[in-house]
Amino acid sequence: MTHASEEARGSHEPQPASASARLAASLRRCSAGDQAAFAEVYDATSHRAFGLALRVLRDQAQAEEAVQEAFLQVWRQSARFDPDRGSAISWILMIVHGTAVSQVRSSQARTNREEVYERQVDPLRVSREDPTGAAVDASLDAARVREAMGQLTSLQRDAIELAYFEGRTHTEVAGLIGIPLGTAKTRIRDGLLRLRDLMNAG
Repeated sequence: MTHASEEARGSHEPQPASASARLAASLRRCSAGDQAAFAEVYDATSHRAFGLALRVLRDQAQAEEAVQEAFLQVWRQSARFDPDRGSAISWILMIVHGTAVSQVRSSQARTNREEVYERQVDPLRVSREDPTGAAVDASLDAARVREAMGQLTSLQRDAIELAYFEGRTHTEVAGLIGIPLGTAKTRIRDGLLRLRDLMNAG
């Protein structure tokens, strides 16, 4: 056989698919419920997905959480991938980016709610943050505070003492007392409201 005929034969042999084509094929198989295909998609793209999420969130734990959520969406929405509208990796990273951005917004909303919560039910802390309130706080009669604290329940008193006299965070209070964070916040909130009422009544 001549060299030319060998070349002709070689030109008809199947060529290896590009990485992009393989990824697109794996996504199509995912839409049919192929878990092995999903594993291929994850292995091929998770490193880039994590890098993108980390750039958006700047926190490793949050980035890992965002990537997990994003790949769950990839699995569920794989049938929506349209190769005519873009590459498979672009489609996946778009989902990762959207998930990370949503997590940033959710985190910011949670922080805003906590700040509002602190200002509504945390009069002692607010007074310390406000220069005008600080003067009022400094003039509080310690004896009246001790008397009012004595009228709280022991659970409320313990939580408030940890939070305000020892400077512990709500999370630390929960850990030290051995209760859920939500319960610790409730005890501090209820105790502060009761303490404010007692001080005002005095």
